[in-house]
Amino acid sequence: MSIALIGDFNEEVPAHKAVPLAISAAAPALDYQWIHSDDIDVNKLEKFSGFWCVPASPYSNMENVLAVIQYARTQNIPFLGTCGGYQHAALEYARNALGYAEANNAEVTPDTTMPLISALSCKLYDVKNSVSLVEGSFLKKICASDHIDEEYYCGYGINPRYRRIFEGSDLFFSAHDEDGDPKALEITKNKFFIGTAFQPERSIFSGTIHPIIQTFLASASFT
Repeated sequence: MSIALIGDFNEEVPAHKAVPLAISAAAPALDYQWIHSDDIDVNKLEKFSGFWCVPASPYSNMENVLAVIQYARTQNIPFLGTCGGYQHAALEYARNALGYAEANNAEVTPDTTMPLISALSCKLYDVKNSVSLVEGSFLKKICASDHIDEEYYCGYGINPRYRRIFEGSDLFFSAHDEDGDPKALEITKNKFFIGTAFQPERSIFSGTIHPIIQTFLASASFT
């Protein structure tokens, strides 16, 4: 079994240091492979039992990243997207499941007519905030709590103006911050499909393996 880490590795990014540590601590026998967004070949994804779309966007090749997310979602292969991965999971779904072909990332395309991913009014750089989990969500079941305190490093997120387009779909927002803004999403009909605006991998720096990561890796191990 092998996990594909989708993103452009940078040893300066704390999350990129944390991800391998979290995997090794939670599932030491599980293999993983970093794949730069420029090097993605959608015809060579079958060997992976799970996909983790990691932080530090914008990615060098956003369209390749979206293709991987679509593959994981439609083939029902465990998927975790943290920070940038969360944003692009929502973008992929809006485009390919809901039909909003014009949906885009304002960080990449500032003049887009549909900035589904847009700049946050308040940047979340090395910030820790409380997150409320939605009753009945898989995320709440995993975390076994109504609230969790999570770390962020992001300047972009889901534009609240377009939240309504997801209503009634298989994708729903399963966590919110104190202002009611969405901070996690999931597709419950899939084995595991979760995206978080926060970075659960950072918990490994304090010696804790986050339950989201534990559950994701367990799902990938039994695919």
